[in-house]
Amino acid sequence: MKVTFLGTGTSQGVPVIGCRCEVCRSLDFRDKRLRTSVLVETGNTAIVIDTGPDFRQQMLRLSVRKLDAVLLTHSHKDHIAGLDDVRAFNFLQNRDMPVYGTAPTLARITEEFYYAFSQNPYPGVPRLTKITFDGTPFEIEGTPVVPIRVMHHRMPVAGFRIGDFTYITDANLIPEEEREKIDGTRVLVINALQRDSHISHFTLSQALEVIGELKVPQAYLTHISHKLGLHAQVQKELPDHVSPAFDGLELSIP
Repeated sequence: MKVTFLGTGTSQGVPVIGCRCEVCRSLDFRDKRLRTSVLVETGNTAIVIDTGPDFRQQMLRLSVRKLDAVLLTHSHKDHIAGLDDVRAFNFLQNRDMPVYGTAPTLARITEEFYYAFSQNPYPGVPRLTKITFDGTPFEIEGTPVVPIRVMHHRMPVAGFRIGDFTYITDANLIPEEEREKIDGTRVLVINALQRDSHISHFTLSQALEVIGELKVPQAYLTHISHKLGLHAQVQKELPDHVSPAFDGLELSIP
């Protein structure tokens, strides 16, 4: 399995335009973060988790020419706003794009992208096929996917386990019964927004606590705001088996 981080940043805590903070002024490419998303490739299957506002730029940057499905974690705009741009893959592949989400998430994209779901759609709109999942494992093109229900304050959000890879973003609580689904995973990706407390996201210390409790061999931090600080500085503070992810980072997971 190959995992590529398309984006590791967030709209949360982004400074005003023209900001001269140390992250904005950094020359380290690892501090240049688009909105959070990953590309998971297993065999001949390519799956994107979340299509935020930067989706088109992320696909162009990696020259992605094949995409089999979109997995959505939840319906916040920084995770779905780029869904319209799957139309390029409709054209390249000459088929509808399967979009997997919980019932509330798919209901929201039906409202947000109403023109794609009308009875007489305008020519050229994205062709999307909605597929609902709940807590039951399912498959995408033969690739098993285990949904993990986490909480984003009061909002349920879907994390995913694909093989030995587990991906959780926009969470501040993983219920005990859902943690069992993570047991034995080799690589965990988890959100770590900032250092100060937050109503709906894990802080750095909270993310490290969860990583320790889950006893995963390797963990990566994502959904990182400017408030967390420079990549190089954060890395120095972390244990050897934890790293801040960065845009373009590729992982090979057996």
